[in-house]
Amino acid sequence: MASSGSPAVDAPLVVRLDGVSKHFVVRREKSLKERLVNFGRSRRHREDFTALTGVGFEIPVGQTVGLVGHNGSGKSTLLKVIGGIIAPDAGVVERRGRIAALLELGAGFHPDLTGRENVYLNGSVLGLSRNQIDEFFQSIVDFSEIGEFIDTQVKFYSSGMYVRLAFAVAVHVDPDVLLVDEVLAVGDEPFQRKCMDKIRQFQSEGRTIVIVSHSSDQIADVCDRVIVLNHGHVVFDGETGPGLEALAASFHTPPPGPAPEEQP
Repeated sequence: MASSGSPAVDAPLVVRLDGVSKHFVVRREKSLKERLVNFGRSRRHREDFTALTGVGFEIPVGQTVGLVGHNGSGKSTLLKVIGGIIAPDAGVVERRGRIAALLELGAGFHPDLTGRENVYLNGSVLGLSRNQIDEFFQSIVDFSEIGEFIDTQVKFYSSGMYVRLAFAVAVHVDPDVLLVDEVLAVGDEPFQRKCMDKIRQFQSEGRTIVIVSHSSDQIADVCDRVIVLNHGHVVFDGETGPGLEALAASFHTPPPGPAPEEQP
């Protein structure tokens, strides 16, 4: 069941988006040789991909929001825009407080540094002093359960070890807003339960959480609001139950926008 600690209607905002759009250029060439051969030619070997179109919403403090949609709907791009990882091509993004982002596997980790060094690097990027990180450090190691491997270069970590350490850092740097992408699916079941317990603790403390997940059960369990994306457009924004129904319907709905022209 979704958290019962939903924020008041007049709660201050921590995130506001207005008219946010993001485009990417996808190259068709599969090799460096093809790129050199086609250098300077027309746009035939490039495709423009629109990940987000005119996205706008507000998130008040203390809310847990699920971003859902089919593959390619734009939800992970949107999470990166909220976190300031990538900049939109158009629109306004406003955010308040310290944001900790747990995005794609290994994001924010330097592969040639040890786990210990990455903990201090990530903490400093988030504005913590060395003394503050010192206070959190052992708790981070204990939570991540990687023990003796904390002084091993992270490029030798398994995907599960990456997730354990990344999540441990994200939840121990005292964030106001926690952004969580699908990476939790990589961890084993006991660790996933541990992460969800931590998320519930954050909810009880009135922190703001934005989570991307393909698990409807997970979204229904922790989210008090759902935003459904379909081909870069927000097609639903509201309560969790109707949101999951809208998600199911979106798999059978054509992309928003004008209908394609009929071929002669």
